[in-house]
Amino acid sequence: MEKTNSDTKGTFGYDVAFLKKHNNALVLHAPDNADAQAIIIPEYQGRVMTSTASGSKGNSYGWINYDLIESGVNQPHINAFGGEERFWLSPEGGQFSVYFKKGQTFDFANWQTPAIIDTVTYQAVESDRSSVGFRVNAIIENYSGTVFVVEINRKISMLDKASIMSELDIVSLEGCKAVAYESINSLTNKDADWKAETGMLGIWLLGMFQPTEKTVIIAPFSTHHSKQPLLTDDYFGKIPADRIVVKDSAVYLKADGKFRSKIGIAPQSARNVAGSYDAEKGILTIIQYNLKPEEKYLKSTWEIHEDPYDGDAFNAYNDGKLADGTQMGPFYELESNSLAKALRKGEKLTHRQRTYHFEGSKETLGAISLRVLGVSLDDIATAFK
Repeated sequence: MEKTNSDTKGTFGYDVAFLKKHNNALVLHAPDNADAQAIIIPEYQGRVMTSTASGSKGNSYGWINYDLIESGVNQPHINAFGGEERFWLSPEGGQFSVYFKKGQTFDFANWQTPAIIDTVTYQAVESDRSSVGFRVNAIIENYSGTVFVVEINRKISMLDKASIMSELDIVSLEGCKAVAYESINSLTNKDADWKAETGMLGIWLLGMFQPTEKTVIIAPFSTHHSKQPLLTDDYFGKIPADRIVVKDSAVYLKADGKFRSKIGIAPQSARNVAGSYDAEKGILTIIQYNLKPEEKYLKSTWEIHEDPYDGDAFNAYNDGKLADGTQMGPFYELESNSLAKALRKGEKLTHRQRTYHFEGSKETLGAISLRVLGVSLDDIATAFK
Protein backbone atom coordinates (compact mmCIF):
# COMPACT_ATOMS: atom_id res chain seq x y z
CA MET A 1 0.00 0.00 0.00
CA GLU A 2 1.30 3.44 -0.92
CA LYS A 3 2.15 5.73 1.96
CA THR A 4 0.09 8.85 2.53
CA ASN A 5 1.55 12.16 3.69
CA SER A 6 0.35 11.42 7.21
CA ASP A 7 2.47 8.23 7.24
CA THR A 8 5.76 9.91 6.36
CA LYS A 9 7.57 11.28 9.39
CA GLY A 10 9.27 14.59 8.74
CA THR A 11 6.46 15.89 6.53
CA PHE A 12 3.99 18.56 7.54
CA GLY A 13 1.12 16.18 6.81
CA TYR A 14 2.47 13.69 9.36
CA ASP A 15 2.69 16.39 12.04
CA VAL A 16 -0.80 17.74 11.33
CA ALA A 17 -2.26 14.24 11.71
CA PHE A 18 -0.27 13.55 14.87
CA LEU A 19 -1.06 16.86 16.59
CA LYS A 20 -4.75 16.75 15.68
CA LYS A 21 -4.93 13.31 17.26
CA HIS A 22 -3.73 14.68 20.60
CA ASN A 23 -4.77 18.36 20.63
CA ASN A 24 -7.06 21.00 19.16
CA ALA A 25 -4.50 21.86 16.52
CA LEU A 26 -5.25 24.95 14.41
CA VAL A 27 -3.81 25.09 10.88
CA LEU A 28 -3.19 28.57 9.47
CA HIS A 29 -2.56 29.37 5.79
CA ALA A 30 -0.78 32.31 4.22
CA PRO A 31 -3.32 34.73 2.66
CA ASP A 32 -1.90 34.22 -0.84
CA ASN A 33 -0.43 30.72 -0.68
CA ALA A 34 -2.31 27.62 0.46
CA ASP A 35 0.95 25.62 0.70
CA ALA A 36 2.49 28.00 3.27
CA GLN A 37 1.04 26.71 6.55
CA ALA A 38 1.63 26.61 10.31
CA ILE A 39 0.14 24.61 13.20
CA ILE A 40 -0.84 26.43 16.41
CA ILE A 41 -1.70 24.59 19.66
CA PRO A 42 -3.92 26.42 22.21
CA GLU A 43 -3.15 23.76 24.86
CA TYR A 44 0.54 24.65 24.56
CA GLN A 45 0.08 28.38 25.20
CA GLY A 46 -0.70 29.26 21.58
CA ARG A 47 2.63 27.90 20.45
CA VAL A 48 3.57 27.53 16.79
CA MET A 49 4.47 23.85 16.70
CA THR A 50 5.73 23.69 13.14
CA SER A 51 5.33 25.14 9.66
CA THR A 52 5.96 24.32 6.02
CA ALA A 53 6.44 26.12 2.72
CA SER A 54 5.23 23.17 0.62
CA GLY A 55 1.92 21.88 1.95
CA SER A 56 1.29 18.45 3.48
CA LYS A 57 4.09 16.77 1.50
CA GLY A 58 6.62 19.43 2.45
CA ASN A 59 9.32 19.52 5.11
CA SER A 60 8.08 20.18 8.64
CA TYR A 61 10.47 22.70 10.22
CA GLY A 62 9.72 22.57 13.95
CA TRP A 63 11.04 20.00 16.42
CA ILE A 64 8.23 18.06 18.12
CA ASN A 65 8.54 15.85 21.20
CA TYR A 66 6.31 13.04 19.93
CA ASP A 67 6.95 10.71 22.88
CA LEU A 68 5.99 13.28 25.53
CA ILE A 69 2.85 14.38 23.66
CA GLU A 70 1.77 10.79 23.03
CA SER A 71 2.26 9.86 26.69
CA GLY A 72 -0.31 12.41 27.85
CA VAL A 73 1.57 12.62 31.16
CA ASN A 74 2.83 15.96 32.48
CA GLN A 75 6.43 16.02 33.62
CA PRO A 76 8.09 17.75 36.61
CA HIS A 77 10.06 20.96 35.96
CA ILE A 78 9.00 21.45 32.33
CA ASN A 79 6.87 19.89 29.60
CA ALA A 80 9.15 20.23 26.61
CA PHE A 81 6.54 19.63 23.92
CA GLY A 82 8.74 21.29 21.30
CA GLY A 83 7.54 23.84 18.78
CA GLU A 84 9.24 26.41 16.61
CA GLU A 85 7.99 29.45 18.51
CA ARG A 86 6.77 29.40 22.10
CA PHE A 87 5.91 32.19 24.52
CA TRP A 88 8.00 32.28 27.70
CA LEU A 89 8.77 34.75 30.46
CA SER A 90 12.11 36.02 31.73
CA PRO A 91 14.15 36.11 33.89
CA GLU A 92 14.92 32.44 34.42
CA GLY A 93 17.56 32.83 37.12
CA GLY A 94 18.71 35.49 39.59
CA GLN A 95 17.02 37.44 42.34
CA PHE A 96 14.05 38.26 40.09
CA SER A 97 13.60 34.75 38.66
CA VAL A 98 10.09 33.38 38.16
CA TYR A 99 11.40 29.79 37.88
CA PHE A 100 12.77 29.49 41.44
CA LYS A 101 11.04 30.10 44.77
CA LYS A 102 12.47 32.48 47.35
CA GLY A 103 15.51 31.11 49.16
CA GLN A 104 16.03 28.09 46.90
CA THR A 105 19.40 27.24 45.43
CA PHE A 106 19.70 27.62 41.67
CA ASP A 107 19.85 23.99 40.62
CA PHE A 108 17.72 21.74 38.46
CA ALA A 109 15.94 20.07 41.41
CA ASN A 110 14.38 23.45 42.32
CA TRP A 111 13.84 24.82 38.80
CA GLN A 112 10.16 24.93 37.83
CA THR A 113 8.61 26.38 34.70
CA PRO A 114 5.56 28.48 35.68
CA ALA A 115 2.29 26.76 34.73
CA ILE A 116 1.16 29.80 32.74
CA ILE A 117 3.89 29.07 30.16
CA ASP A 118 3.90 25.29 30.51
CA THR A 119 0.53 23.60 31.08
CA VAL A 120 -2.17 26.30 30.85
CA THR A 121 -4.38 26.33 27.74
CA TYR A 122 -4.65 29.75 26.05
CA GLN A 123 -8.17 30.43 24.82
CA ALA A 124 -8.49 31.89 21.33
CA VAL A 125 -10.30 35.23 21.36
CA GLU A 126 -10.12 35.84 17.60
CA SER A 127 -9.27 33.73 14.58
CA ASP A 128 -9.57 33.43 10.84
CA ARG A 129 -7.89 31.38 8.10
CA SER A 130 -4.57 33.22 8.47
CA SER A 131 -4.38 34.37 12.10
CA VAL A 132 -5.32 33.56 15.68
CA GLY A 133 -5.19 35.62 18.86
CA PHE A 134 -5.05 34.45 22.49
CA ARG A 135 -5.59 36.14 25.85
CA VAL A 136 -4.95 34.83 29.38
CA ASN A 137 -4.50 36.30 32.87
CA ALA A 138 -1.86 35.25 35.37
CA ILE A 139 -0.50 35.90 38.86
CA ILE A 140 3.24 35.22 39.15
CA GLU A 141 5.64 35.61 42.10
CA ASN A 142 9.37 36.11 41.65
CA TYR A 143 12.35 34.94 43.74
CA SER A 144 12.32 38.18 45.73
CA GLY A 145 8.65 37.82 46.65
CA THR A 146 7.25 40.41 44.23
CA VAL A 147 3.82 39.44 42.88
CA PHE A 148 2.87 40.33 39.30
CA VAL A 149 -0.72 40.41 38.04
CA VAL A 150 -0.64 40.43 34.25
CA GLU A 151 -2.70 39.95 31.13
CA ILE A 152 -0.93 38.08 28.34
CA ASN A 153 -1.94 38.62 24.73
CA ARG A 154 -0.46 36.71 21.81
CA LYS A 155 -1.43 36.90 18.14
CA ILE A 156 0.07 34.85 15.30
CA SER A 157 -0.47 35.98 11.71
CA MET A 158 0.72 34.38 8.49
CA LEU A 159 2.53 36.71 6.11
CA ASP A 160 1.94 36.99 2.37
CA LYS A 161 4.79 37.19 -0.15
CA ALA A 162 4.62 40.97 -0.44
CA SER A 163 4.99 41.31 3.34
CA ILE A 164 7.92 38.87 3.41
CA MET A 165 9.78 40.89 0.79
CA SER A 166 8.90 44.20 2.41
CA GLU A 167 9.83 43.23 5.98
CA LEU A 168 13.17 41.72 4.92
CA ASP A 169 13.83 44.32 2.21
CA ILE A 170 14.43 41.70 -0.47
CA VAL A 171 13.49 42.16 -4.11
CA SER A 172 12.48 38.66 -5.17
CA LEU A 173 11.30 35.24 -4.05
CA GLU A 174 11.78 33.72 -7.48
CA GLY A 175 13.32 30.27 -7.34
CA CYS A 176 12.24 29.47 -3.80
CA LYS A 177 9.27 28.56 -1.64
CA ALA A 178 8.62 30.53 1.52
CA VAL A 179 6.51 30.51 4.66
CA ALA A 180 6.51 33.20 7.35
CA TYR A 181 4.49 34.33 10.32
CA GLU A 182 4.57 37.15 12.83
CA SER A 183 3.76 36.90 16.52
CA ILE A 184 2.80 39.98 18.53
CA ASN A 185 3.13 39.31 22.25
CA SER A 186 2.26 41.63 25.11
CA LEU A 187 2.25 41.80 28.90
CA THR A 188 -0.13 44.27 30.54
CA ASN A 189 0.46 45.18 34.18
CA LYS A 190 -2.88 44.87 36.02
CA ASP A 191 -1.62 45.78 39.50
CA ALA A 192 1.00 47.93 41.27
CA ASP A 193 3.71 49.75 39.30
CA TRP A 194 6.80 47.66 38.57
CA LYS A 195 10.12 48.82 40.02
CA ALA A 196 13.67 47.97 38.97
CA GLU A 197 14.69 47.17 42.54
CA THR A 198 11.94 44.54 43.04
CA GLY A 199 12.00 43.03 39.55
CA MET A 200 10.26 43.07 36.20
CA LEU A 201 9.05 40.49 33.69
CA GLY A 202 10.24 40.15 30.12
CA ILE A 203 8.90 38.36 27.05
CA TRP A 204 11.06 35.51 25.77
CA LEU A 205 10.35 33.71 22.49
CA LEU A 206 12.05 30.38 21.81
CA GLY A 207 12.03 28.31 18.63
CA MET A 208 13.03 24.65 18.47
CA PHE A 209 14.11 23.32 15.08
CA GLN A 210 15.38 20.07 13.62
CA PRO A 211 19.18 19.76 13.42
CA THR A 212 21.28 18.05 10.75
CA GLU A 213 25.00 17.41 10.32
CA LYS A 214 25.14 20.41 7.99
CA THR A 215 23.04 22.96 9.91
CA VAL A 216 24.75 26.14 11.12
CA ILE A 217 23.33 28.97 13.24
CA ILE A 218 24.23 32.48 12.09
CA ALA A 219 24.10 35.28 14.69
CA PRO A 220 25.01 38.60 13.04
CA PHE A 221 26.36 41.33 15.28
CA SER A 222 26.83 45.08 15.05
CA THR A 223 30.00 47.02 15.90
CA HIS A 224 28.17 50.36 16.15
CA HIS A 225 28.03 50.40 19.98
CA SER A 226 30.90 48.02 20.72
CA LYS A 227 33.86 47.19 18.48
CA GLN A 228 34.09 43.67 19.91
CA PRO A 229 30.91 41.57 19.99
CA LEU A 230 29.43 41.37 23.49
CA LEU A 231 29.14 37.59 23.33
CA THR A 232 28.55 35.07 26.10
CA ASP A 233 29.65 31.60 25.00
CA ASP A 234 30.25 29.73 28.25
CA TYR A 235 26.75 29.01 29.57
CA PHE A 236 27.57 25.28 29.78
CA GLY A 237 31.32 25.62 29.73
CA LYS A 238 33.58 26.84 26.96
CA ILE A 239 32.46 25.79 23.47
CA PRO A 240 35.20 23.96 21.51
CA ALA A 241 36.77 25.93 18.68
CA ASP A 242 35.54 23.45 16.08
CA ARG A 243 31.93 24.29 17.06
CA ILE A 244 31.91 28.09 17.21
CA VAL A 245 33.55 30.67 14.97
CA VAL A 246 33.48 34.46 15.29
CA LYS A 247 34.05 36.27 12.00
CA ASP A 248 33.90 39.98 11.09
CA SER A 249 30.14 40.39 11.32
CA ALA A 250 28.65 37.13 12.59
CA VAL A 251 28.98 34.30 15.06
CA TYR A 252 28.60 30.79 13.62
CA LEU A 253 27.51 27.90 15.86
CA LYS A 254 27.12 24.28 14.78
CA ALA A 255 23.51 23.08 15.10
CA ASP A 256 23.86 19.32 14.76
CA GLY A 257 22.18 18.41 18.07
CA LYS A 258 25.33 16.61 19.23
CA PHE A 259 26.95 18.99 21.73
CA ARG A 260 25.18 21.05 24.38
CA SER A 261 26.15 24.66 23.83
CA LYS A 262 24.57 28.09 24.13
CA ILE A 263 25.47 31.63 23.15
CA GLY A 264 24.02 35.01 24.03
CA ILE A 265 24.51 38.40 22.41
CA ALA A 266 23.95 41.62 24.38
CA PRO A 267 21.56 44.23 22.93
CA GLN A 268 24.44 46.64 22.21
CA SER A 269 25.99 44.06 19.85
CA ALA A 270 22.98 42.12 18.54
CA ARG A 271 21.25 42.79 15.29
CA ASN A 272 17.48 42.39 14.95
CA VAL A 273 17.93 39.31 12.77
CA ALA A 274 19.51 35.87 13.13
CA GLY A 275 19.09 32.57 11.40
CA SER A 276 20.29 29.14 10.39
CA TYR A 277 21.10 27.30 7.20
CA ASP A 278 20.60 23.58 6.68
CA ALA A 279 22.81 22.69 3.73
CA GLU A 280 21.60 19.08 3.84
CA LYS A 281 17.95 19.96 3.10
CA GLY A 282 18.52 23.41 1.59
CA ILE A 283 16.51 25.32 4.23
CA LEU A 284 17.26 28.92 5.22
CA THR A 285 15.55 30.04 8.45
CA ILE A 286 15.49 33.64 9.67
CA ILE A 287 14.06 35.27 12.78
CA GLN A 288 13.52 39.02 12.94
CA TYR A 289 12.60 40.70 16.22
CA ASN A 290 12.22 43.98 18.11
CA LEU A 291 15.58 45.25 19.35
CA LYS A 292 16.45 48.33 21.44
CA PRO A 293 20.27 48.44 21.78
CA GLU A 294 20.18 51.29 24.30
CA GLU A 295 17.71 49.58 26.69
CA LYS A 296 18.15 47.14 29.58
CA TYR A 297 17.46 43.41 29.16
CA LEU A 298 16.83 40.86 31.90
CA LYS A 299 19.63 38.47 32.84
CA SER A 300 18.66 34.79 33.18
CA THR A 301 21.77 32.91 34.34
CA TRP A 302 21.24 30.69 37.41
CA GLU A 303 22.92 32.92 40.01
CA ILE A 304 22.33 36.11 41.97
CA HIS A 305 23.21 38.97 39.63
CA GLU A 306 25.29 42.07 40.29
CA ASP A 307 23.34 43.72 37.46
CA PRO A 308 20.07 41.85 36.76
CA TYR A 309 19.46 44.10 33.74
CA ASP A 310 22.62 43.17 31.84
CA GLY A 311 21.05 40.33 29.86
CA ASP A 312 20.98 39.11 26.26
CA ALA A 313 18.77 40.23 23.40
CA PHE A 314 19.45 37.07 21.39
CA ASN A 315 20.28 33.49 22.35
CA ALA A 316 20.98 30.33 20.39
CA TYR A 317 21.25 26.77 21.68
CA ASN A 318 22.47 23.48 20.28
CA ASP A 319 21.21 20.41 22.10
CA GLY A 320 23.44 17.57 23.21
CA LYS A 321 23.80 14.82 25.78
CA LEU A 322 23.80 15.64 29.47
CA ALA A 323 26.43 14.32 31.86
CA ASP A 324 24.29 11.23 32.56
CA GLY A 325 24.09 10.40 28.84
CA THR A 326 20.44 11.35 28.40
CA GLN A 327 19.20 13.88 25.86
CA MET A 328 15.89 15.64 25.40
CA GLY A 329 16.21 16.29 21.68
CA PRO A 330 18.07 16.53 19.46
CA PHE A 331 17.08 20.05 18.41
CA TYR A 332 18.50 23.55 18.19
CA GLU A 333 16.99 26.85 19.26
CA LEU A 334 16.80 30.47 18.07
CA GLU A 335 15.58 32.81 20.83
CA SER A 336 14.78 36.51 21.17
CA ASN A 337 14.10 38.59 24.28
CA SER A 338 12.17 41.76 24.96
CA LEU A 339 13.61 44.73 26.78
CA ALA A 340 12.89 45.23 30.49
CA LYS A 341 10.41 48.00 31.24
CA ALA A 342 9.08 49.28 34.58
CA LEU A 343 5.41 49.11 33.65
CA ARG A 344 2.96 51.32 35.45
CA LYS A 345 -0.46 49.92 36.25
CA GLY A 346 -2.35 49.49 32.96
CA GLU A 347 0.80 49.89 30.86
CA LYS A 348 1.83 47.29 28.25
CA LEU A 349 5.11 45.74 27.07
CA THR A 350 5.04 44.36 23.50
CA HIS A 351 7.55 42.14 21.71
CA ARG A 352 7.25 41.13 18.05
CA GLN A 353 9.04 38.39 16.19
CA ARG A 354 8.79 37.12 12.62
CA THR A 355 9.93 33.65 11.58
CA TYR A 356 10.78 32.90 7.94
CA HIS A 357 11.70 29.66 6.16
CA PHE A 358 12.97 29.49 2.58
CA GLU A 359 13.65 26.46 0.37
CA GLY A 360 14.92 26.63 -3.17
CA SER A 361 17.87 27.40 -5.38
CA LYS A 362 21.21 28.24 -3.76
CA GLU A 363 21.31 31.41 -5.82
CA THR A 364 18.05 32.72 -4.38
CA LEU A 365 18.73 31.58 -0.81
CA GLY A 366 22.23 33.01 -1.01
CA ALA A 367 20.90 36.38 -2.10
CA ILE A 368 18.41 36.42 0.79
CA SER A 369 21.07 35.39 3.32
CA LEU A 370 23.53 38.01 2.10
CA ARG A 371 20.90 40.75 2.13
CA VAL A 372 19.39 39.93 5.53
CA LEU A 373 22.14 38.24 7.55
CA GLY A 374 25.11 39.85 5.82
CA VAL A 375 26.74 36.52 4.96
CA SER A 376 26.66 34.32 1.86
CA LEU A 377 26.00 30.59 1.73
CA ASP A 378 29.70 30.16 0.90
CA ASP A 379 30.58 32.08 4.08
CA ILE A 380 28.39 29.68 6.06
CA ALA A 381 29.71 26.57 4.29
CA THR A 382 33.36 27.50 4.90
CA ALA A 383 32.95 28.90 8.44
CA PHE A 384 34.28 25.67 10.00
CA LYS A 385 36.88 24.80 7.36
